[in-house]
Amino acid sequence: MPQQWITAALATLLVTLMASPSIAETEPPDTPLIDFRSRFVPTAARGDMVVGPERLASEAGLAMLAKGGNAVDAAVATGFALAVTLPRAGNIGGGGFMLIHLAEEDRNIFIDYRETAPAAATRDMFLTREGEVDKRRAYFSHLSSGIPGTVAGLIHALDQYGTLPLSTVIQPAIELARDGFTMDITLHQNLSAREERLAMNPETARIFLREGKAPAIGWSFKQPDLAATLQRIADNGRDGFYRGPTAARIAADMAANGGLITEADLAGYQAVEREPVTGSFRDYSIVSAPPPSSGGVHIIQMLNLLEPYPLEDWGHNSARYLHHVIEAMKLAYADRSEHMGDPGRMTAPVPLLISKPYADTRRKLITSERATPSSQIAAGVMPKPESPDTTHYSVTDAQGNVVSNTYTLNFSFGSHITIPGTGILMNNEMDDFAARPGTANAYGLVQGENNSVAPGRRPLSSMTPTLIFRDGEPWLATGSPGGSLIITAVLQTVLNAMAFDMNVAEAAAAPRIHHQWLPDRVLVEPGISPDTLNLLRDMGHNVEATRRTLGRTNSIQLEGPWRYGYSDLRRPGGYVAH
Repeated sequence: MPQQWITAALATLLVTLMASPSIAETEPPDTPLIDFRSRFVPTAARGDMVVGPERLASEAGLAMLAKGGNAVDAAVATGFALAVTLPRAGNIGGGGFMLIHLAEEDRNIFIDYRETAPAAATRDMFLTREGEVDKRRAYFSHLSSGIPGTVAGLIHALDQYGTLPLSTVIQPAIELARDGFTMDITLHQNLSAREERLAMNPETARIFLREGKAPAIGWSFKQPDLAATLQRIADNGRDGFYRGPTAARIAADMAANGGLITEADLAGYQAVEREPVTGSFRDYSIVSAPPPSSGGVHIIQMLNLLEPYPLEDWGHNSARYLHHVIEAMKLAYADRSEHMGDPGRMTAPVPLLISKPYADTRRKLITSERATPSSQIAAGVMPKPESPDTTHYSVTDAQGNVVSNTYTLNFSFGSHITIPGTGILMNNEMDDFAARPGTANAYGLVQGENNSVAPGRRPLSSMTPTLIFRDGEPWLATGSPGGSLIITAVLQTVLNAMAFDMNVAEAAAAPRIHHQWLPDRVLVEPGISPDTLNLLRDMGHNVEATRRTLGRTNSIQLEGPWRYGYSDLRRPGGYVAH
């Protein structure tokens, strides 16, 4: 009998056994809780797990757990390795957020390592003489880079909450950069899609292209300059990046090309610990990202708006359900435009925005049978006074520690500018500021004066690393890339799990929608019934069916000793290491 027939027969037998009540009743309590009749099934394993967007980096994290490290060690190793193997989004030239749950202490920590504006930044630095936004400067120039925070953030997490030395944790990344790895189809396609823009910077073209084209699949891709930069970090800690030869090269390239980042800017950068935002949805507790992320605030705000509705009775992705989700999205994104910014420069009304009474007031603006035009929705009145490329990965260890980490260069490959002699691709996060308050950025997000450019300020972000707790224990770790799409991708993933009892794979794979208040349109992934879309149009929604994918979550669900991991198939290359 051919091998594939045997495999198919065994799979059929396994489905039958799992579906049998008499067998299920006799199974030991530590059997993985998977219904193999589900359309999407997660990877199940005990103890350690890393779910990320790329195999080699996920395995680098798992290797730290095998050495006796904890989830933080694994997360830091994964972050450094992704800078080598996933250059479109993994980085040491960008920034992000890390959310940590320490099981023994029952404590949640949020590390903000978002980029900051250089000291010489000015409010109108991206405006032409006519007052229009110069998109080339804002997106693809040396001016577009904020001071990178990733190295400071990863080292802070390791120093404070890890158990292994930096030299051990960063070694897989060094080896991948120095010795190389095989160019796979995912990286080849990522580079091919950006060939023209990558070719505009000589150093970027030298490293990532061959005669102006992406290297062929199977190419041994080595990055010796990046390996040397990582080695300086291994030898000297944060000073290996923020001072010395690396900092000097960054500052020199900036000065030679009209950029603003100086050696003093780099030396002064600090990662910051902040209190996570917390909320609840029925029997679940939510822990998520505080400002300068808007994500956690608006996840909780939207869940508060939707909590009283009989979502299960309406049915998943029914017209009535989607209508109310869309209206909640509009209200949250309207508040985002007005009330959110860098907490070091303003006091956002976070306690009010995430409160149940505020949601009760705003919910009155939702009409059950009719869409409210965005032009008729404004940010809520406060009492006085008061990407698209990012990457996310989730990690857990056998002790129950959990890390949810999202970091970014902003665009795919950031500014597309590589600092000569370092291998460092730089971010273009300055576009996440409101270059001209009241106008849309590259993601179509309209932002207010609170997010205008100013020296030392951290731009508002949509990155939303999130943990869900059930009965006081971590139950789901998730997050997504996607710029303005991140918040709604995370919202629908956690709603699918909490309200509709989907496993983590089903919750991630289900078709999504997106509305961000302005522009007034609903983006809809394939997979939602045309009849449902017509009903939404009849309600007054401007529905735009799209072939594009809306976010890409990498998630872990925890049930007792078992971990269920799923890397969203909306993008290739994801991997569950266990």
